[in-house]
Amino acid sequence: MSAKFAAAVLVAALMISPVLAHHSMNGFDRTQTVSMEGVIKEFSWTNPHSWIEVEVTKEGKTAIWNFEMTAPAYLVRAGWKKTSVQPGQKVTITGNPLKSGENGALFVSVKLPDGTVLTQSGAPPAGAKGKEK
Repeated sequence: MSAKFAAAVLVAALMISPVLAHHSMNGFDRTQTVSMEGVIKEFSWTNPHSWIEVEVTKEGKTAIWNFEMTAPAYLVRAGWKKTSVQPGQKVTITGNPLKSGENGALFVSVKLPDGTVLTQSGAPPAGAKGKEK
């Protein structure tokens, strides 16, 4: 009986470890934030993570930044809809940058053209100004 229990615990542990690895945020510098103006190129309302792709032009050069978000189920609870952001919208977006220095970040907030500020939790980001949602 104890050998079966030990085997079941081992199998459960092996099944859980990929899930824990998937949710690691070690690649992001959570002590820093970057904020930039850009144009929404794409919004992916997908599981397990949604994504916002933003085209940022600085000093005449254009770069694509990818912002990783949480799952749509959590975004809905925070007031999001699949149509909350649209390609072509000019936004100000904030996130915790990748430690690697690549153009990517963990999403913190986005300020839409009408002044609405959206976050992943529904709570306004620290220091947010303007219309918050």
